[in-house]
Formats: sequence, C-alpha cells, structure tokens
Amino acid sequence: MQRNERPVVDTEAGSVRGTVEDGVAAFRGIPYAASPVGDRRFAAPAPHPAWPGVRDAGRPGPSVPQSPSRLEAVMGRRTPDWDEDGCLTLNVWTPALPADASARGALPVLVWFHGGGFTSGSGGWDWYDGRNLAAAGGIVVVTANYRLGPLGFLHLPELGIDNLGVQDQAAVLGWVRRNIAAFGGDPGSVTAGGQSAGAFSALHLAVSPVTGRHVHRVVAQSGPFGLAPQDPGEATAHARRYLGLLGLPGPCGGAGLLAALRAVPAGRLLAAYQQLSRDVSRPGGVAPPMYPVLGAFGVPVPWQRAVADGRLDGKQLLTGTTRDEMTAFFASDPRIRALTTDQARSLAAQEAHDGAVRYDRTAARLPATGNVTPGDVLTELVTELLFRDETLALAGHHAAAGNGTYVYEFAYSPADGPARLGATHCVELPFLFTTFDAYRGSPMLGRVTAEVRALGEAFSRAIAAFVATGRPGTGPWRPYVPGDPATVRHFGRHTR
Repeated sequence: MQRNERPVVDTEAGSVRGTVEDGVAAFRGIPYAASPVGDRRFAAPAPHPAWPGVRDAGRPGPSVPQSPSRLEAVMGRRTPDWDEDGCLTLNVWTPALPADASARGALPVLVWFHGGGFTSGSGGWDWYDGRNLAAAGGIVVVTANYRLGPLGFLHLPELGIDNLGVQDQAAVLGWVRRNIAAFGGDPGSVTAGGQSAGAFSALHLAVSPVTGRHVHRVVAQSGPFGLAPQDPGEATAHARRYLGLLGLPGPCGGAGLLAALRAVPAGRLLAAYQQLSRDVSRPGGVAPPMYPVLGAFGVPVPWQRAVADGRLDGKQLLTGTTRDEMTAFFASDPRIRALTTDQARSLAAQEAHDGAVRYDRTAARLPATGNVTPGDVLTELVTELLFRDETLALAGHHAAAGNGTYVYEFAYSPADGPARLGATHCVELPFLFTTFDAYRGSPMLGRVTAEVRALGEAFSRAIAAFVATGRPGTGPWRPYVPGDPATVRHFGRHTR
C-alpha cells in the first residue's frame, strides 16, 4: 500500500485506490465476486475478472436489488441505489498503512453483515461507515453486500439455486482470508459480526462446516435466534407461489425455467416478491417469505444443534439485544394496535406452545396502567420469544462450556421519540458505528446530544476492543454468568 491521501493496495483481481479520512484508509466498492447478471444471475458467486490498472475505490458500489425496507419508519428513508450489475462488493477501513503494519503487526478484522430481514440493506450505506469503529479499537472493518430476497434466497435446489445469499457471505470471508493482509489485517483473527439478519448470518457462518474454521470470534447484535432457518418444505411452497406470480412454469421447468428467470427484469422480480410478502403476511409474523433454508448451503443444522455439538467452542462471543426489539415491527401496525386480549393471546399461542400462558405472565409483569394495550403485551412477549430468550440461551450454553461470553442490553430511547417505540430494533447501530449524522431525522435516534455521543463512544470502543482482544475493554463489563442478570451490561437508560 502506498502511504498517501489516495493509497493503493494490490488485491487478487487488481489494484484499488482508496482515500484517507482522519488517519483511517477507506477502500469502498471492491468487487469480491463477479457481477451476478446474465448467466451469473441465480448462480453461485464466481471470482471477479481481473482489471487492468488501478480501480478507484473511493465510493461504495450499488446496493443489491431490493424494495424499500419495512424498517424505514424507525431508521429513516433511503434513496434507492440498487443495480444488479456490480453489486457484489465490499468495503474496507484500516488504520494500518504498510509502514505502520510492520511496526504494529497485523490488525484483527471485523467482517460485519448488515440486517434487513434478508430483504433489504447494503454494506455500503453511510449508516455503516466503518471509519470510526476501526479507529476506536485499531481494527480493520469490512462491510459487504450479499444477495437478498428472491435473488438471494429463492429455493430451487434442482437448478442449483441454493442459499445464494449465504454463498455470497462465504465468498466475502474467502476474499478476506486471501486479501486482508494487504490492508494490514490479520486473516488469523477474524470476527464475524452483524445485526439482526446479519447476526443470524454471523452465527451460522461461525458454526458452519464450510466457513466456521475461518471465524475466530462472533459479535451478534439483535439476532432473531428464536426464528429457525426456513423449513425446506415451506421454502419450496413459497418458490412455487413466487413462480406463479411471475407467470413462469414450476420447478420442473429445468433449464428453460432458469433461462426464463434470468430474463425477467430485476424490478419485476422485486414486485412479485412484494406481492408474495403481502400474500403470506399475518399479524404478529415477522419472517420474510424467503431466507436461509435449513439443509441448504452453509446451514446444515439449526444453530442450537451446532452449538450443542461444540462447533462454536473456542470462539469468544459477544451478543445482546435492544430492550424493545419488536416495537419496530408492531408499534405502527394497525392490526397489532387493534388487538383484543383474546386475539393477542391467540397470536401468542401461535408463536409458542405455552404462548397464551406466557402472554398472561407478561401482562402481569408490565406496569399496571391504563395505557398498556394487548398489542403492547404481545410486543414484549414476541421480543422475548424471537430475540431475548434465545440470545440468553446461546450465551448461557457458550459460557457454561467455558468460553469467553459477553452479553448486553441496549436500553437507549429518545426522549422525543414516537410513542411506544422505546429502545427499538436497530437503535444501537448509530452508536456502534458512531455515524449519528447519517441518521438525520431517524425516529429511533432522536436528538443527538453530548450524552448520546458519549454513549456511542463507549459502546463502539467496547465492541472494537472485543474484536481486538476477545474482551470488551477493561471497564465494568464482566463475562456472562448464566442466570445472573448482573453480568448483562446495560447501555443507555435502563427503566423497566
């Protein structure tokens, strides 16, 4: 790497020219796989062709094709920036220029995957700019795109269409293993991290027989670990229904079907997926119609089985949730707000075998005021079932096996935030990356005060320290002890 304001690094496919911002070198929009268009659409990721000369890496690549996120109501709107051509890219932030690397040694690496329900998101968005996080702990930060929705998770294994989004994520880890040393990173010290769908991905990548040996630590933020990988039967049914919406023959169409799928404009693929989402939606349900399928590439067994089999052993784990995860999905849903107690109990029973009983227990535990609605009770219960319970179960099993484990709850909620939103799903993201200015107008963040910025610095430094050392700094964060709430680190106001 040349040490200047436009540093150049040599990668396996060619040289890239980045930028330097506040002492951190940024390289954006680096292709890690060939563009998934033409015959590469609905195919496994392939190496990107070499390019001549030096490729400009000053800007992120386009997002993968996607519709607007259902979380825009809490995170803020994004201007569509997708383009199927050239979308499989990643971004690298490194504080270790070559002259520094020889003196300091290679730096630990965080490979962080965005959330978005396997339906939306981009590693190139300014929300996830890794400059401050890299500087906070002297680490290399990598973010990446992976195919989403039908382009990433349509399930037609007889045509080789098999967890393509997971295959993209595996390709990212492969690229990091082969190339990150040139950016000052240590391929022998890689943390897989992510939030929501990204946390689901990071955990499964860490325990997968395909990728697990290349992951040394895990950061799992708001992982929906109560959601099992998609059942193959359901995935097949949704694929058939999707093909019907497109007016295409069923899976028996063979090569002709594959050619037809590749000929459909991306916008039409997205429109049909939106229709499928509406068709299969139900009150209280949050699973997208297509997401990683059990038994397909990279997900041979549920994470519970893999962890019980010891596939996470020896790797440090940092995981946590926000206090009010499900308000992002339920607070503005009129179907949830209109529920009666009997209807809410019935939905709870669909979520768990003892859901109705747990609903009653949750209702008794919440503040006894006239403002608590059946929808509020269901929101709290589903937060527990989908996020909190299984996060603590994962952490408890891992800690009991003698592995370094740290747990947090993020409890910040803006004083000027919308009613019933609280510390909602995704609220910790601007604090992790300390990218507050990128969330202007975000209801979940509210007004950015000096106190808010200080909380961001504390959270960001703790996560970066964990990536660097396996421990979140030297402050009050103790290793997790199963069943001991005092070993859960709380960030932000903790009022319940």
